[in-house]
Amino acid sequence: MYAIVDIAGQQFKVAKDQHLFVHRLQGDEGASIEFDKVLLAENEGKFTLGSALQGAKVSATIVSHVKGEKVLIFKKKRRKGYKKKNGHRQQFTKISITGITL
Repeated sequence: MYAIVDIAGQQFKVAKDQHLFVHRLQGDEGASIEFDKVLLAENEGKFTLGSALQGAKVSATIVSHVKGEKVLIFKKKRRKGYKKKNGHRQQFTKISITGITL
């Protein structure tokens, strides 16, 4: 059984006991959260989507808040002496899917 769910503006394919990294979510480590924007669900070969998923929910727990890899941005204009180096580290939340309710 799996579902496609909208988490913080992105779509993820999730299954029970799966760990995934999503954009930073509010909440403490160990807190339980639910996502109600379920777009598609598959159960034993039967697909359900659209208005039939009005009561569907995906529950998860927050495992930890982490930072991603450093992304470097380097800008240069040739023959002008212009160089600019910048970078950032994206904030992520590691969540564990605990259940899918249809």
